Formats: sequence, structure tokens, C-alpha cells
Amino acid sequence: MNGAGAPDFFYREAQRLGYVARSAFKLLQMQKQYKLIKPGSSVLDLGCAPGAWLQVACQSLGPLKTGGVVVGIDLKKVKVPPRHCDARVKTVCADVMKLPKHQVRALSPQQKGFSVILSDMCPLVSGITTRDAALSVELGMQALDLAVDRATLHTLDDNFQKEKEMDGSASDLENEGVLLTGGHLVIKLLESEDVKEISQICKPLFRKASWLRPKATRSSSREIYLICQGLQQGQR
Repeated sequence: MNGAGAPDFFYREAQRLGYVARSAFKLLQMQKQYKLIKPGSSVLDLGCAPGAWLQVACQSLGPLKTGGVVVGIDLKKVKVPPRHCDARVKTVCADVMKLPKHQVRALSPQQKGFSVILSDMCPLVSGITTRDAALSVELGMQALDLAVDRATLHTLDDNFQKEKEMDGSASDLENEGVLLTGGHLVIKLLESEDVKEISQICKPLFRKASWLRPKATRSSSREIYLICQGLQQGQR
């Protein structure tokens, strides 16, 4: 529904096509423009409720025989949608902010990592613009930390380094990212001056980093997506 309470185009289309939410069209647009998910990909969906991105990710894997896996993690218990999903999709109820990297990696094929990480995590909006934006960046940095080598982040972001130093010495498994070399990362953020910083951190790590405001985004929303393509060698 849009802000006025009337069903909009994307809401109606989602219902017609069997998607659980209009947000499916955001990932569909990303797929059309960037081709992030390929047959056989291993996809990690952070903040997967209510499951629309699980549906699109599974569709993007192609036929069941091509393989691949989609793992969704959310604070809420998410039931795998019956339409557009198959046995390759599973969900985990957990707090990504507290989940150790080795536990996330264990969910991937051969426990080697994922080829695509989608972060659609968003803070509970308070209406206080600066606070919401700061929490959005915090979630984005958490997704980035999960994806790439922690030592690399330490050199690129001093504030992040100080926070992680307080955690004590981590094992190599906890320092190593769960995104495979050549993999792609999508991070949802709320527009603010702070998002420029996370973009600058991502640019040296990936072959390409660009911004997208999907057409299915509500006009009243400040959300934008940072699309990071091709994790560079030695950055995971």
C-alpha cells in the first residue's frame, strides 16, 4: 500500500504474480541491470522478511538442476514462500549483528562462503532523520564486515577498527569474510551524508560500486542501495 492507503502498481503486480511483497521488484530491477545472481549462485539474504527477495533470488538461480542455494536470515521467523521457491531456499531466525562469521559460513555450500550477499536490513524508523540514518549505516557496516576481511576494514575505517578492537582478538575464521572472491554485495541504506563514507570504503574492495534507487521504492522513502560488484582478490 502507498502512503494514502490505496494499492499502487507494484503492490497490485506483486499480488498478481505471487510475490509476498512489492519489494520483489527492487531485486528484479537489480537483476535486470547488474545480473548479480547466476545459475548455481550461493545467495545470503540478510533481513529476509517477509521473503520477497528469497523468491526472486530462487527464480534467478534457474531450474533446480542448475543447483545453487538461497539462505535468508532475519530477527523474525520467516516461512519460505510456497511460490517461486523450492528446496534450495532455507531461512534462519537469528540476529545478524551477533552471529559469528563461522556460523554464517557454515550455512554456505561446502562451508566456503557465498557468491552474493543481499542486505535489505533496515532499522525501525523513529522519524528522527539523523538517528535513523546512523542506524542504517551501522547495519550497512555490519553487512560489509560480514562480507569482507576484517583487517582490510580496519585499515579503511578507523572508527570501525576501534569498535572491533573492543571485541578482543578474533580467530582467522572470524576475520575472514563470507563473500567469495568475485562475489557481489548489496546494501540498503537511508540517504544521508554518512552513506558517502561507506561508499568510499567499498570502492577499493570491489571492481565496481554504484548507487541505485529502484523504481519500486516509495516516493516518501529515503532508501537507496549500494551495489558492490566483484570482490577483489585478497579482500575476503
